[in-house]
Amino acid sequence: MKQAQRIQTSIINSLEKKALVWLAQRQPSWVTSDMLTALGTLGALIVAVGFVLSNYSIQWLWLSSLGMVVNWYGDSLDGTLARVHNCQRPIYGYYVDHTVDCLNEGLMFIGAGLSPFLHLDFALLAYAIYLVLTINVSINAHLKGEFRLTYIKLGPTEFRLIIIIANTLLIAIPALTALCHSYTIFGHTVTMRILDYVAVVIIVIMALIYLATTISDARKYAAIDPKKPRQKPTDTH
Repeated sequence: MKQAQRIQTSIINSLEKKALVWLAQRQPSWVTSDMLTALGTLGALIVAVGFVLSNYSIQWLWLSSLGMVVNWYGDSLDGTLARVHNCQRPIYGYYVDHTVDCLNEGLMFIGAGLSPFLHLDFALLAYAIYLVLTINVSINAHLKGEFRLTYIKLGPTEFRLIIIIANTLLIAIPALTALCHSYTIFGHTVTMRILDYVAVVIIVIMALIYLATTISDARKYAAIDPKKPRQKPTDTH
C-alpha cells in the first residue's frame, strides 16, 4: 500500500517534529505505538472528566488541560515512534489511528459540552463538522495521495493549546465565567457564555474551510476526470 503524503504546515510544526523525534528516540524498548495510541485515548478521557467535574469546581479545568497534554503525547508520538524505529504498519496503523482519533475527539467535544461553559449543542455541531473534515481528508488521501493534517496553519496541536489557554484564562479571570448574554431566537431564549462565542467562531471557520476545500477539490477532480458526452445506449438484445 502506497502511503499518502502527509501535509503538515502548522505554526509550530518544525519545533513539534523535532520534539517528537527526540522523545521517540528515548522511549523504553517496551513502549509500542499501540500503547501510545491507548495513552492518547486515556488523555481524551481525562479531558472529558475534567470538563464534567468543572460543574463542581472550576479548578478541575486543570485536569482537563493535563488531559490535553497526555492526549498530545500519545496521539502525536505513536506514529513518530513507528517511523523513527522503522516499524510502520501502514494499513493497520492508518485504520487504528484515525478510528481512535474520531473516538477521542468525541470524548473531548462531548465533555466540553457537559461543562458549565459551553452548550452541548455547539459542542456536538463542532464535532459533526470535525468529522466531515476528517472524511474529506480520508477521501483525498485515497484519491490523490495527500493526507492534510492542517488548515490555515492550524492543526490538532494548536487547537489543544487554544483549549489549554482558554482553561487557564477561565481559572485566572473569574469574571470571564460570569460573562453571559441572552438572545431570543425563533421564540427561544439562548444564553451565550464566553466559550459559546469561541465555539461559534470555530464552527464558522471550520465550515468555511470545508466549503472552500471541497469546492477547490471538486474543480481539480473535474479537470482530472472531465465530463464525457452522453453515448447512445447500447442495444443489449
